[in-house]
Amino acid sequence: MHKKMQCWQHKAALLTAGLLFMQCSLAAAAPLALTLEDSIEMAIRQNPSLQIAQADKEKSAWSVAESKAGRLPTISLGSSYSVNDKTNDFSTADVNNSVRLNWQVYSGGRVENQIKQAEIGLKSADLAVEKTKQQLKLDTASAYFAVLQAENLVSVNQETVNNLKEHQKVVQAKYAAGVVAKSDVLRAEVELANAEQNLIKAQNQYELAVSGLNNILNVAGDTAIDLKDDLKYTAYSGTLDEYIAQAKQNRPDIAQAVNSVKIAETGVKIAQGGKQPTVSLAASSGWNDSLLPRDGNWSVGLSASWNVFDAGSTSAKIKQAEAVLAKASLQVEQIEDSVEQEVRQAFLSLKEAEKRLATVNVAVDKAKEDLFIAREKYAAGVGTNLDVIDAQLALTQARTNHIQALYDYNLNKAKLDKAIGLPVQ
Repeated sequence: MHKKMQCWQHKAALLTAGLLFMQCSLAAAAPLALTLEDSIEMAIRQNPSLQIAQADKEKSAWSVAESKAGRLPTISLGSSYSVNDKTNDFSTADVNNSVRLNWQVYSGGRVENQIKQAEIGLKSADLAVEKTKQQLKLDTASAYFAVLQAENLVSVNQETVNNLKEHQKVVQAKYAAGVVAKSDVLRAEVELANAEQNLIKAQNQYELAVSGLNNILNVAGDTAIDLKDDLKYTAYSGTLDEYIAQAKQNRPDIAQAVNSVKIAETGVKIAQGGKQPTVSLAASSGWNDSLLPRDGNWSVGLSASWNVFDAGSTSAKIKQAEAVLAKASLQVEQIEDSVEQEVRQAFLSLKEAEKRLATVNVAVDKAKEDLFIAREKYAAGVGTNLDVIDAQLALTQARTNHIQALYDYNLNKAKLDKAIGLPVQ
């Protein structure tokens, strides 16, 4: 009895382990279900480009701390140990110790402006993080829509293959009955082979699109995904002028360019500080023959220096800084023009895709009706094989155009969001 119980327990354990293994295998094989928002969140969380921008921001924060250290005193310790070469007696060695304090009380404004430069640089680094987020959002949306487009095109081409297979059966039956010529059979076979070639290409494009999205999400390239959203039309509101105004107010790269001007302005002030005097405070204490001070000497002093003539070196530095300022000012205007062009292009492309959507919907409906009529006429013996094939090709093209218009609309809507600097939530 005891052995039977052990046997049943062993079998139960094996069964449980097997079920757990199957569950794990199914979980591992399950595709990654993603909405567009899920994909954007994952990309922001996992894509290295944002981590790089955040590392640059951290570096800029430490640059501010480094600059602020320039207005604080520094303390240094020194010690020396020497032996007289005549006696070689280590017990009579000289031990000299010292502690020194240095403090630049006035730097001609250079330290203060260096701190200001570093603080503006930190703001620019923060803007760079937001800019990277906005670009990452656009890249993710573009890759997501590319997968949806490829997926829909696979469906269209699969339906075309299925329809042409059905038509081939009808042609074969008519040929067997002696109603149509061999040329109808051959033409049907050729069109089916061409459709199958297009299906293979569409399937490959889908795999490439999935790989591209996985790359942005920073997951394995062969990860299976199941996209929950679809290409759809969502109306937008706003005029071109409104979008341009939003872009000039919100775009991080415009704000970065303005900060570059401010940095260049402080650079001029730093260079001009070379013509100002500097004042430093120094204090020191020294003692001999002991590790810790017992009795010794100390001194405190205040010193000032003024570089009256440096052979034009400071003036040259000022001119260099002013040239950098002039360049930065011109770049602000250049970037504003570039942003306006980006907004205009995305807006006009969006409106074009919207107009195309209005026409392709009608084209798809009429192409469906035309194919139905061509099939019925061919079945009744009053239509031709070419009529059916042409109608099928027209329907495939109409559906392809519809998918392309939806893709272009959604993509340009995402581009417009990025062009106006829409913040990433």
